[in-house]
Amino acid sequence: MRIALFGDVHGNRFALDAVAQDIESLSPDAWVNLGDGLFGGADPAGAWQLQQQLRVRHHVLEVRGNTDERLAQPLAEVTEKRGWLTWLHGVLPEEARRHVGGLALTGRLADGEVLVAHGSPSSAWEYLLLDDRGRWAEDDVVRSRLGGADSARVVVVGHSHLEHVRQLGGVTVVNAGAVSRQDDGCPDARWVLLERVRGRWNVSFRRVAYDVEAAADWAQTHAHHGDREARQLRTGRKNG
Repeated sequence: MRIALFGDVHGNRFALDAVAQDIESLSPDAWVNLGDGLFGGADPAGAWQLQQQLRVRHHVLEVRGNTDERLAQPLAEVTEKRGWLTWLHGVLPEEARRHVGGLALTGRLADGEVLVAHGSPSSAWEYLLLDDRGRWAEDDVVRSRLGGADSARVVVVGHSHLEHVRQLGGVTVVNAGAVSRQDDGCPDARWVLLERVRGRWNVSFRRVAYDVEAAADWAQTHAHHGDREARQLRTGRKNG
């Protein structure tokens, strides 16, 4: 069995299109979207439409990300990131916000052997593999965050935008990286392929080049804080 997992699209239709083509070229048995699909500024409405198409075509299993929760909440004076959310509410249909906000927190595949979530199995906001200082967490910390999820053989998450794989006893823990908004100096889009071969799961990290300049130009022209979004897309680095 082969499972393709991608997440943290962050409204980047250009990057998602390239990732989808790469995935389709390998014809996996199952697709998974790890959440945070719309909160970003490189054509989020186009990213929503593409995710809808992929969901129908490939029966994509989706889980809820932290920014998906943000999008589903009504705006108030004290809402964090209100400027971004006001712009996104104007360009995304209400259906999109309801859909991502109503997704399940976790999902299971391969007769329960593979567990997927955005952050950790208990919270879309919690980093499964990072500590409070943004460093890789100790094994005992990761085990405590897994909770009952350690009954799975493979756990795959997103959220940190960093690729990582770790073996904890009989559980392989994977961070898939991100389709968009990289922070390691390389703007390429990322996704992960899981393959079960003779009872064992193999993990392959995939990086895909896409038209970064077109995405950055779109962001610079249309998005809230478009200059900042464009700079991160071009450099693969977060900007203050």
